[in-house]
Amino acid sequence: MKGIAQGRVSLPEAEPWLDHLGSCSPCFQEFKEFRRQSVIQRRRVLTWAAASAAALLLAVGGWLWVRTQHSVETTDTAVLDLRERSVVRGQSQSETGQAVLEIPRSAKHLVLELPIGSKEGPYDVGLLTDTGDQPLRATGMAELHDHIMGLRVDVDLRGIRPGEYSLGVRQPSLEWTRYPIRVF
Repeated sequence: MKGIAQGRVSLPEAEPWLDHLGSCSPCFQEFKEFRRQSVIQRRRVLTWAAASAAALLLAVGGWLWVRTQHSVETTDTAVLDLRERSVVRGQSQSETGQAVLEIPRSAKHLVLELPIGSKEGPYDVGLLTDTGDQPLRATGMAELHDHIMGLRVDVDLRGIRPGEYSLGVRQPSLEWTRYPIRVF
């Protein structure tokens, strides 16, 4: 009877007992109880399976999110948009009210989107201190791509202390154009 209630006995195998179940009230009540317990057990298994699948999905989703956040934080290329940061004569960058640029020490490459009107050709890029020191210097070639003058330079910021600096950009033998920058 338990096998019939749980669906483990096929209908042709159960046929000899079906007539008796239909006519014997105590056996039918016992069959109903086995059937009820079988349904409850099946629901428990399905609930457990659904909860396990949900937990697995959350774990995988959390892992992917952490991995994505970590890769964003440890990117080795920093892009600095200087296009809207041109300086008027006699005005320093600190007087423009523009936000300080930020660059992680993990950056190995800088991509500078130079101000409108910048020319193609070689450029020097430097990290400058208020005292005139230059803890970092790199050179690169500015090129026009999609109406943006871009300058890519390779840098090693691991030896640079976190803090406030000026990012200096210039064509060789010209004066530095300075942009406030924070290395973190």
